[in-house]
Amino acid sequence: MNDSTQVKTVRFRVTDALLLALTLLPVVFMITLNVLFTPESNGIEIEGALIYFTIPMPLQDLIISESQIHSWCVMVSLLFFSLYLTHGIAEKPCTRRQYLAEWMVEQTDKLVKGNMGPFFKGFSPFVGAILGLSAFSSLLALFGLYAPTSDINIVGGWALLVFILITYYKFKCGPVHYIAGFFDPPLLAPLNVISEFATPVSMAFRHYGNVLSGSVISVLLAVALQGLSDILLGWLPGVLSGFPLFRIGIPAVLSIYFDVFSGCLQAFIFAMLTMLYVSGGFSYDEYMRRKAKRAAKKREKTA
Repeated sequence: MNDSTQVKTVRFRVTDALLLALTLLPVVFMITLNVLFTPESNGIEIEGALIYFTIPMPLQDLIISESQIHSWCVMVSLLFFSLYLTHGIAEKPCTRRQYLAEWMVEQTDKLVKGNMGPFFKGFSPFVGAILGLSAFSSLLALFGLYAPTSDINIVGGWALLVFILITYYKFKCGPVHYIAGFFDPPLLAPLNVISEFATPVSMAFRHYGNVLSGSVISVLLAVALQGLSDILLGWLPGVLSGFPLFRIGIPAVLSIYFDVFSGCLQAFIFAMLTMLYVSGGFSYDEYMRRKAKRAAKKREKTA
């Protein structure tokens, strides 16, 4: 191995280490903020996101809380983790991380194509971002951090963005087709209107409610297990009376479901609903008919 190859190898490894450090740095930052600003608690305290500061605004003050900070930190971590996976990517895979990156892309493309059709193949990055952001936000609970998905404002913003996309693709078939959809059948027009605007509300509350309920149940079970330990060992002398016997191992097993399985499942459900609502509100045949009609009119004008 010549000197230039050695330099490239060292540079490659240094870049890898830097990208991994930048991936973990936001997590360290969140943990540091949590230690410095979270007040001490006694007993059961289930509260919302901690508010760091408020920015005065003309209509309504802008609140900067754990939810916003943690969301941005998760996005920064995902950015550098993606850069790490794609660093040194080659036409022929030669590293395990490239195999992992290609597998993730292939599975996302397959998921989008199977649920939305070939017309929406460009949605793969958006769906992948939803899956990653939602899953990793929920997994913050493993570090004792506040999960942004436990805040209705965060999940509500995601649902509102999806609702805008749904409306946009419905309007691609024309405003007449969009309005006519509310009258199919005519007797159910009021319910169809309510159902239209209830979509983002149901998506937000479904995701938020499931994640928050898992966090609440985890806290209650941890306190109950500590109480059971005190009942059984409270009669022992000294330090043994306060030994958390039932809090060893059992909360970790429960966390596998409430934090890992449930968090990833809700991310998948939210992504699936996004794909189904967007593709379900779009009529491909009507869109192609309208597009062909426009092309015919354009040809008539140029003739």
